[in-house]
Amino acid sequence: MSKRPASKGVYQRGQYWLDWDRKRDGSLRTPYLTIFWYDNDRGRTRSTSTRTRDVAEAKGALDRHYLQHSEGADICPTCGQRMNSGSRFLLLQSIQDYLAIKADGDEAIGYRLAHVTEYIAERGDLTISCERITEEWVKGFREWLAKRPIVSKYGKERERALSTIENSVIQLAAAINFSHSRGDTARPTLFKPVPTKSINRTPHHRSDVKELASMFRFAADPRFPKKRGALHRFLIAAVATMARPDAVHDIHLGKTKRQWNSDARILDLNPAGRRQTKKYRPILPIAWQAALHFDAAEDGYYVGVQSVRSAWDTMAIEIGLPGEGQGGMKLVRRSMAKLLRDRMAKSDWQEIEMFLGHSRFDQISDIYAPFDPGYLSAARTEIEAIIDEIEKLAPGAFRRSSTGDDAEIIPIGGAKKYA
Repeated sequence: MSKRPASKGVYQRGQYWLDWDRKRDGSLRTPYLTIFWYDNDRGRTRSTSTRTRDVAEAKGALDRHYLQHSEGADICPTCGQRMNSGSRFLLLQSIQDYLAIKADGDEAIGYRLAHVTEYIAERGDLTISCERITEEWVKGFREWLAKRPIVSKYGKERERALSTIENSVIQLAAAINFSHSRGDTARPTLFKPVPTKSINRTPHHRSDVKELASMFRFAADPRFPKKRGALHRFLIAAVATMARPDAVHDIHLGKTKRQWNSDARILDLNPAGRRQTKKYRPILPIAWQAALHFDAAEDGYYVGVQSVRSAWDTMAIEIGLPGEGQGGMKLVRRSMAKLLRDRMAKSDWQEIEMFLGHSRFDQISDIYAPFDPGYLSAARTEIEAIIDEIEKLAPGAFRRSSTGDDAEIIPIGGAKKYA
């Protein structure tokens, strides 16, 4: 008969429990919290380290271990028998399980489901089950979230987009269906999310080279090197990569993240250890003007650890970017894509899609293709031409003292000089 611990350790889930691994004299065998379980086949207690001292992190590790090694439906801690699957499985538990497995490397999932948990807490219904999440419940959630504007850390409010609300509903459905696939719930969702494509209001404004130059002129103002330095670096990286703002902020030039290859002048937008998501982050050839800056920068995040949103908003007002979602930080990405489509032969448009992460090679080609000299060369060459035009309209935009491979750059906000 299976041996079951009676509510052991600091946390327990099914047949697994979390505790400190101690010797007989009470001293710690390891400084890390450990996951224990009884192995019926081997007739002994087994364990694995969580590699962390933090209780919250260790609980997450146990949850992941439990979900990866169990078949769904918790085991009763009293009798050791599997509980009936689908019997009022808690929604909060479903969300916790989904986050433990699916949210690694994708903070957006956590942010979206945080709105759901906040709604549950405000209603005071912490024991609500997955089976009670109906169309009516989701309708109430949509209405509640729509009344809560997005507030910046500086207190500035803006209306929450319908697509943003629906992304939370989509993640909620994914969490419930994940629990159903494991046998924890008797049925999948009783509601249907609205496809975001049908409610998205795609911004139509695109910047021309002149407007991009205005952005650089603002960011590179020599009177505010520290205050606007991060924005200046953001613009350099955004123009060179056409990446989404979050990917630009994630650019790390240290060896640990293995993103920047100076010899090949290629940048992997997906840092080492980060799982690729649907918003694919490609490996890109980098314009020589930006490569000089990446080589010159100190180890660490190129833009910096703080968001440049406040500096962007100030710039948007000063240079007259349109409001109502038209002049956000994704504007550089959208504008560069349009500029390239206007300038490049239609036969080369596939390179634009690959720069944007909308298209990709097969898995094997993705490894070797970036080291080919011709890899996305048409798009890279056009980006270099656009940078030259920006520099001409806004001298100092890329702060170089000459042109060509022997160019020298003037560091931005604390970066060391290129040699």
